[in-house]
Amino acid sequence: MDIRTVGVVGCGQMGSGIVEVSARAGYITITREVNQTFLDKGLKAIQSSLERGVQKGKISTEQRDETLARVKGTTQLDDLAACDFVIEAIIENMEDKRSTFSALDKACPPHTILSSNTSALSLIEMARSTQRPDRFIGMHFFNPPTATKLLEVGKTILSSDASVEVGRKLGESLGRTVVVVPDSPGFIVNRLLVPYLLDAIRCYESGLASREDLDSSITLGLNHPMGPLALSDFIGLDTIYFIAETMFDDFRETRFAPPPLLKKMVTAGLYGRKTGKGFYDYAK
Repeated sequence: MDIRTVGVVGCGQMGSGIVEVSARAGYITITREVNQTFLDKGLKAIQSSLERGVQKGKISTEQRDETLARVKGTTQLDDLAACDFVIEAIIENMEDKRSTFSALDKACPPHTILSSNTSALSLIEMARSTQRPDRFIGMHFFNPPTATKLLEVGKTILSSDASVEVGRKLGESLGRTVVVVPDSPGFIVNRLLVPYLLDAIRCYESGLASREDLDSSITLGLNHPMGPLALSDFIGLDTIYFIAETMFDDFRETRFAPPPLLKKMVTAGLYGRKTGKGFYDYAK
């Protein structure tokens, strides 16, 4: 299958990064947001990211301009009818995703492959909201999509091998290292990462060590680029809480249960970097 045009539903933190990666790889990329305000914010983020690339010498001004010329913004889902491959990157809410895919299924031609960037929700449940479950897969990028090189391509029990192969080849053309994973909560990375982050929060909650000592122990002792609490702030405590709850509901294992401190922080609106405060203060 020849992919010429890629659609990205959602132009937020993840969506805008996926749009940039796709357009830089040479694909005409149509991104849809729910209103013009969100769309303008996402397009501005893409432009700013590309400008930083020019300033750092990673891309030329010509590459920046060519990339921006390949990006098309819209507030109408029907405008994605021209896409050969669509990646959904909206909020992690199953009902919103199902209604989005139901609408995409009606708008897109039969050959279009639909996919979700979800990190934890059931792919098959989304696929069943369409009439093309064989042409539905997962395309889980990591934050930030412009810098992280891994892509988890999710395969449901109804995904065709051909659709998975198209997703794999598309991912490789975007410069990603692709791993094909079964439709299971958390796939590979979050299945391993989330319990580690939750245990770090429990250690801090119990008074084992200060946040700085916990993070330094991991960065210096294990040579990780970030400690678990700083990484949690970077990912978003609300995102971690949601993923943990989803995985706990599926597996019923205590290692996936969100610690009380995490729930309190999310309830208080302390999500980490995106809100200016989490385990650390980012106000400055």
